[in-house]
Amino acid sequence: MTLFWIILAIIAAAAVYYFNRLVGQVQRVNEGWSGIDVQLKRRADLVPALVETVKGYAKHEEGLLTRVTELRAQAVAEQQDKDVAARERVESGLSTSIGKLFAVIENYPELKADNNFRELQNSLVDIEDQLQFARRYYNGTVRDMNILANSFPGNIVAKLGKFGNAQFFEIDNPLEQYAPKVDLETDKKDA
Repeated sequence: MTLFWIILAIIAAAAVYYFNRLVGQVQRVNEGWSGIDVQLKRRADLVPALVETVKGYAKHEEGLLTRVTELRAQAVAEQQDKDVAARERVESGLSTSIGKLFAVIENYPELKADNNFRELQNSLVDIEDQLQFARRYYNGTVRDMNILANSFPGNIVAKLGKFGNAQFFEIDNPLEQYAPKVDLETDKKDA
């Protein structure tokens, strides 16, 4: 009978241990999401100034500017939503539109020379870098959470405690397309 109580105590201690680890991991996932949310808000706050600056130079791009403004409004509306997939769709659309906007700006050298635009562009690059770091941290905590919730014996505690898998968050960086691309095979053939 004593062996039964010892085994039961060990199982209870393991369950408490894994439950506490899962709770801690959920908090790290929430902290990671908060970091992403801060950077997305910073970017959303920067978009109106960017659109206004571009508007003065690129009058022929009204449709694209309208689209960026609409997507920014959707992104702001989604900020209260904890649905990672929905937020990812809206933010990816905004990222793509910002990337298209920068591609169009290549046709306006006088805009690229404007100090306000350069400051906005530098701020956007900084925000995208910070967003990338926040996304890496968040996705790392999601990975750890999902491993803990899906491996034995954590999976038993996760099911009993109703801990589900967390969702990864991936959006494109619109400024990555401006990094120089080198194809060594093509360069060798040209030489």
